[in-house]
Amino acid sequence: MTEPGSGSRRRPLYVSATRQHVGKTTTSLALVAGLQKRVGKVGFMKPVGQKSLRVREDVGDENEIGQEVSCDKDAVLVKKHFGLDHLRYQDMSPVLIPKGYTKDYVDGKISQNQQQSQVLNSYHRIAQASNVVVCEGTGHVAVGSCVDASNAQVAAWLGARMVLVANGGLGHALDELELNRVFCQKYNVEIAGVIINKVMPDKYEQTKHYLTKALRERWGPDIPLLGLIPDRPFLGCPAIADLEKMLQGSQLISGQAHRYRHFTIQRDLNLVATSLEVFLGNVHTRDGNRTLYVSHASRHEILLGFLMEAQRLQRQQPSKQWESAMIVTGCEDYTPCTQVLEMVKQFGDSPPVLLALQSTAKVLEEWHNYTPKLYVEDGHRVDTAILHYQDYIDFDLLLERTLDDNGNNNNDDDDVKTIMQQ
Repeated sequence: MTEPGSGSRRRPLYVSATRQHVGKTTTSLALVAGLQKRVGKVGFMKPVGQKSLRVREDVGDENEIGQEVSCDKDAVLVKKHFGLDHLRYQDMSPVLIPKGYTKDYVDGKISQNQQQSQVLNSYHRIAQASNVVVCEGTGHVAVGSCVDASNAQVAAWLGARMVLVANGGLGHALDELELNRVFCQKYNVEIAGVIINKVMPDKYEQTKHYLTKALRERWGPDIPLLGLIPDRPFLGCPAIADLEKMLQGSQLISGQAHRYRHFTIQRDLNLVATSLEVFLGNVHTRDGNRTLYVSHASRHEILLGFLMEAQRLQRQQPSKQWESAMIVTGCEDYTPCTQVLEMVKQFGDSPPVLLALQSTAKVLEEWHNYTPKLYVEDGHRVDTAILHYQDYIDFDLLLERTLDDNGNNNNDDDDVKTIMQQ
């Protein structure tokens, strides 16, 4: 373990994706977890964020603690999950881009110097309290260019080395990596290495061989393959809570305690288009095992039958947990029976029942196109993701990449202080 504050003597790592939905936040979580085991205190920041939450500051002087502030949702996730009580929310999320921000920037109400100073001030405080700093970008390396604060530009301000994250495969991954590498070159940002996510397990060794060879031949030995992560479908499975957020206007009327139960569209989905007798036979056969039933709001008997079977299982097998749930679709055009809904709400330890305004076809379409995100409340999925990723990342090599060729931090503190004072 190194002493806190050595983060100012190591180059920060800046995690950026080649495009959206490639596992950048999951990768960042895994990096923080793995580095904590090796160097102790890890700093984290999302220099430029978009989606934020209101939280109460829990670090700082007596005037700051308890103050309500806005913080990027991924920074909130990392701070709460790892208990980073040496970092302020405001430092972890120095620049937020809400609606209208780009217009204000173009109109000159916000300057690049302001943004740069906010980022560098926050980074300096985090680095002083940490042994190494991980920064998470927003999207691909050019995101933020509209306000002259792209991931590549911010990485250049910080003297960070970029960790590029792409999805599995060979040709597609190399194409996207090259595009992002060229943009990094524009701002003289060095690349620490590459992490590839969602690799097909049966092609793992083949993908590793050819990606390693291709990167060495095209980019040289200084940009290594830091990690190759085999796909784990569970990490892409939405929970009931995800579906509630996805389906605008939906309402989870029961089973709140099970809102972070996950389902896959390929294995767990069961679209109910049969008689009540056939449906009950299906439920009885599955014996309460994980199934997400989808039924139209006009089928009151299906919802009642679902509750009856859950009740039967609880009586006959008290130790067995009922894992099924139901989405009731079409509630905008067909109002569910009030008496039936009251029965659902009064049912003890009831299974999750989600009322969706959308049609069955629309629900299935949105689910098919949906990529679930990680939330601090869904601790099981966060822990599963971290444990899965850690075994496939070369942390020793990653730590080497935080040092310059002489084994020192190449980030010039005098230059940083000059910019901070501007």
